[in-house]
Order: sequence, then C-alpha cells, then structure tokens
Amino acid sequence: MSDITELSIAELSEAFRDKSLSPVAATEAYLARISTHNDKVNAFVTIRADEALAEAKQAEAEIAGGAWRGPLHGIPIGHKDLYQTAGIRSTAGSRVLENHIPEQDATAVARLKEAGVVMLGKLNTHEFAYGPTNDSSLFGPCRNPWDPTRFSGGSSGGSGAAVALRLCAGATGSDTGGSIRMPAACCGITGLKPTYGRSSRAGIYPLCWTMDHAGPLTRSAEDAALMFQPMPGPDGRDASVADRPVPDYVGALTGDIKGLKIGLPTRYFFDRALPENEQAARQAVAVLEGLGAEVREVDIAHIDYS
Repeated sequence: MSDITELSIAELSEAFRDKSLSPVAATEAYLARISTHNDKVNAFVTIRADEALAEAKQAEAEIAGGAWRGPLHGIPIGHKDLYQTAGIRSTAGSRVLENHIPEQDATAVARLKEAGVVMLGKLNTHEFAYGPTNDSSLFGPCRNPWDPTRFSGGSSGGSGAAVALRLCAGATGSDTGGSIRMPAACCGITGLKPTYGRSSRAGIYPLCWTMDHAGPLTRSAEDAALMFQPMPGPDGRDASVADRPVPDYVGALTGDIKGLKIGLPTRYFFDRALPENEQAARQAVAVLEGLGAEVREVDIAHIDYS
C-alpha cells in the first residue's frame, strides 16, 4: 500500500475488519503526515500522539477480539477546537480560553468516541467561530493546502485544511453561517451541515444557539454519511434536538430520488459565480435529475435586501 492516508474512511474500515491493515498503522501514518505537513497550513493546534496511539491499540485489540463497534472503529479523526474535549485544552481559538480544560466531552465528541474513533487532536478555528476566513485565531491563521497564500475558509478552517491535506480521515466542524460549507468549498472536500435539530450542539461553544449546527468534514459523501451516522439523536443536554428516528445515511447513498423536488435559486447562486463554478453546479443538478429529482429554477423574494 503506497500511502495509507489516501484511503477513505470506508476503505480504512473495511481494511481494519479484514485485518489487512491495523488502526495502529493508520494512526502512525497520519501522525507522520502531521509531523511533516501541518506547519504548512497550521491545521492541528493540539496533537495527541501518545494518546492516539493508545486508542488505536485498544481499537485494534477490540476488533481482533470480535468487539467491532462499527465502521468508525479505529478511524483517526480531528475535532474542531470549538468542541469541548474532557481533559484536553479547548480554546475556541480565543486567548480568553487559552488554558481552558473542560471536564466533560461535547455530546458529538462522546458519541464519536463511543463509535470507536481515534482522536488525533484539536483543529484550528476562527475565534469563537465568528468569521469566514480562519485568519483570526489564538494559534494564528490556517492556510489553504492547495495554495498556502490563500485562506482555508472558516470558521472550521483547520478541519477543512486537515482533511484536504490528509492529516486525518475526517473532522468535526460547526456551521452557523457557512462554517462547514465554506472550508469544504475552499479546500475541495465534502462538508455536511445537517438539518437544524438533528445533531446536538451541547458542549460546543455557541455562536448563535438558534443557528449553530454540528457536522462532519470528509473527503467524500460516503465518508460524510459514515462519520455523521453516530452524531444525531435526542440529547438531554440540548433541548432543540428532535426526538425522531435517525435515518440510515449510508443506506441513503444508493437508489433513486424519484419525486424529490429541488429548488435552484439561479440568481442567488449564479449572479457572481465564475463560469467554471456554474458549470460544476449545473453538472450536479444534471446528476440529481438523472436520479429522478424534479429541479425547478426559483427566484427568492427580496434576496437583494438580505
């Protein structure tokens, strides 16, 4: 195998289960890549090398013993530093919280931990998630892995840069006004902003409680589905979370979407878009139509005043 870090979450999971690859080897590969590449982008701000290897060894032993927890078991990920992690510095990118060490994990962190992930460390964020560039942070700006003279997008810039540069297999992020979607777009990866009320924000430093969303950043839609699967569900720490069954996101990746109606706000989407961006968007629309969706162009009222 030429480079373990080129494997997707789905591929890593399959390799761990059939024992053609170990979580320890994967974790070592990611830690080595962090050591040689992180300085280029400043994505990881806290690295847990020893602890991550210990978690990988535990995952390897559990899988070998038949106690497989699911497709995220042994997968090396990073958490946006907006997420509180018990016993690990959690700063929200601000000097105000420079030495803050929480006593309790964010709900999303706890659920991913229960799913068996290996936590490589914490990832850079625009201070208190309040910015689209990730240029303003306690740890300095996060740069774009494709061109370090440009920003990574924000506020989950460390997550976007780390996933794109293959410093981790996936990462958590938060989105209030684009903070998952913008880094995903800037870094050329997949970001999932879930429906409001689907995933708990408990233990994530809030920017706007009625607009914050917790979701993953990965290198594919399949990986996003795998990483998001354990995150949703009712949570006594967040009253906004819907008490509804959690769908099978991985299962929804296949099949058609016949009858689904999708609105395409062309003026809003394309007024300032580069021609190649519009072409890519319309290619995606064609794929959706090919799967059975009905796409209608719409005009959003009063969009000029928003």
